[in-house]
Amino acid sequence: MQRYSFWSLLQHSFTGNSGWQAAWRNAPLRSSYDVVIVGGGGHGLATAYYLARKHGIRSVAVLEKGWIGGGNSGRNTQVTRSNYFYPESSAFFDHSLKLYEGLGRELNFNVMLSQRGHMVLAHSAHELDMCRRWMNSIVMNGVDAIMLTPEEIRRRVPILNFRARYPVVGGFIQPRAGISRHDAVVWGYARSASALGVDIVQGCEVNGFLRSGDRVTGLETSRGRVSAERIVLSVAGNSTVLANRAGLRLPLTTMALQAMVSEPVKPVLNTLVMSAVIHVYVSQSDRGEIVLGAGADGYHSYAQRGGVPQLRNTVAAALELFPCFSRLRLMRQWAGAVDITPDTTPIMGLTPVSGLYINCGWGTGGYKAIPAGGDTMAYTVAHNRPHHLIAPFSLERFTSGALIDEGAAAGVAH
Repeated sequence: MQRYSFWSLLQHSFTGNSGWQAAWRNAPLRSSYDVVIVGGGGHGLATAYYLARKHGIRSVAVLEKGWIGGGNSGRNTQVTRSNYFYPESSAFFDHSLKLYEGLGRELNFNVMLSQRGHMVLAHSAHELDMCRRWMNSIVMNGVDAIMLTPEEIRRRVPILNFRARYPVVGGFIQPRAGISRHDAVVWGYARSASALGVDIVQGCEVNGFLRSGDRVTGLETSRGRVSAERIVLSVAGNSTVLANRAGLRLPLTTMALQAMVSEPVKPVLNTLVMSAVIHVYVSQSDRGEIVLGAGADGYHSYAQRGGVPQLRNTVAAALELFPCFSRLRLMRQWAGAVDITPDTTPIMGLTPVSGLYINCGWGTGGYKAIPAGGDTMAYTVAHNRPHHLIAPFSLERFTSGALIDEGAAAGVAH
């Protein structure tokens, strides 16, 4: 793998940048592998990378029906945080944030992590008390968080409208949280996994499973059959479709999640601001765009009636908090299909179908979980037992009743 550095950039500049190697191999599909991962997003590629690097399993294929990062990994708002209420969630997402903090060096690829903080606003005395409880829980879980007065918020975000329909009375912030470049995360994992011998096969759609008794032994794909000892489903909103083909029912609701960005402007917002009551979160990207996100919605049913209320409502909510953005033009809007569990916590690990592993149910939290998701799933597949950080996220919790209801920590998401 060609190493990126200032000196390599300088050297290639003298040759017209004609000597760069391809970042990863577009491999043909072989007839068999030790592990096949379905889904070429961040989670699938990270799982392949950690399987190869940490566990020495290099007979691995990542199958993607489109192009890598073309799904939810490239359709999100790039938020990275670990300010979750329950210890199980907090431990997992802080592991992910710690991996993000060293990811650029590890992959030799700049993921543009900007730890500008994630601020949660309170608009009433009751909500402020809930923020205080949330912040205390985060701190007890060993994660950074600070309560903020209105004056402290004003110093951090002077353009915020404190006399909104629901006035701002306080809030809290996780200083280590921030944003990163989603494409860079996907490309960095793809490049490093490919260098370790992983086959990345794009334009390869999975149509069914090969079985021997109660065990899956391979896949039917648009490029032919492939056999594998272990198969990992990491396909976000397509999880229920593929799981059903393997004889597995999942407790998921799939919905659209929209986001949008404005035209770029000079730096005016140096942190991410979230309001559950006004129902929006706002940040500014490294390219100067104002990024807007809110909750999952019934996009398709609304679209059939000729309306786009989620887009309109999100813009209205953003202008409630930031009236100074009223003259900006929206530059683009996108939507991804997210799968949401009843307790808004993901499903990860082994399944009742022998040889089949699942990584799904992320709702709106999948991007921030990419490094930890890949690391823990790689361990689980390599050892055929769940990593301790994802043991609470097993499918069995829906029969045992050991749910982890993180709906509040998802903020405006559901």
